[in-house]
Amino acid sequence: MYIQWDDKFSVNIRQFDAQHQRLFELVNNLHRGMKEGNKRDALQATLDGLIAYTITHFGAEEQMMLKHGYPGFDAHHKEHDDLLSQVREFKVNFDAGKSMLTVEVMGFLVNWLTHHIAGTDKKYSAYLNGKGVA
Repeated sequence: MYIQWDDKFSVNIRQFDAQHQRLFELVNNLHRGMKEGNKRDALQATLDGLIAYTITHFGAEEQMMLKHGYPGFDAHHKEHDDLLSQVREFKVNFDAGKSMLTVEVMGFLVNWLTHHIAGTDKKYSAYLNGKGVA
């Protein structure tokens, strides 16, 4: 399940659009690895990359929200924590040899990422853009 970046995902903040595109790329690398028959390596790289990059990205978003007094910060932060917990759980199961559900992981990530950006992130986008952040 390949996901294509589209303007509907833009939050109109260059830094975060670029970071979201990088997240799409990480998920698409999993898709590519699945098609090429490298499921294990692709899943390993995707999970490792997502854990590292989402910490960076979520931190940047949350810092900007706090700086500008975004009223939906607590709910947004919880969504971030929930995703990180789920990805870490996938990673623990993968490392223990308990799980290689690549299609399930892929579906979860695509669904979460597209809904989070198009829904939750659009809320901070409207708020921050109103504060002149671009």
